Amino acid sequence: MVPRSIFERGTGTVVPERAAPFREMIMNRYPWLTENSVNVLMERASREMSQILDEETSGRSAARHLEEKGHTEKAITHLENMLILNPEDSDSWYLLGELLCKIGRAEEGYKAFSKGRKKF
Repeated sequence: MVPRSIFERGTGTVVPERAAPFREMIMNRYPWLTENSVNVLMERASREMSQILDEETSGRSAARHLEEKGHTEKAITHLENMLILNPEDSDSWYLLGELLCKIGRAEEGYKAFSKGRKKF
């Protein structure tokens, strides 16, 4: 169980300063672990937290991360796939609309906004 407090808010990115006490505790509790083993543990925890956040936000977390990295088309595809699974998620429809408008697909963006306003 890795505490959520070691991650950057809303992401699976480990904040080294926050993770240091946790790493130290793990190394003290399990002295046979190598530094590399703890690094692997932290990498896996980061991936798992990203996945959990994505599930909790119906894909918005990963979509925002992709968009921040300049992969807006991938973010749109990810949101569209998540909306197939959860078509009643207004927040995801709004984010999809925002991203579509951002890349010049305004008509599709407005349709996504409209779906986000629907009462399901």
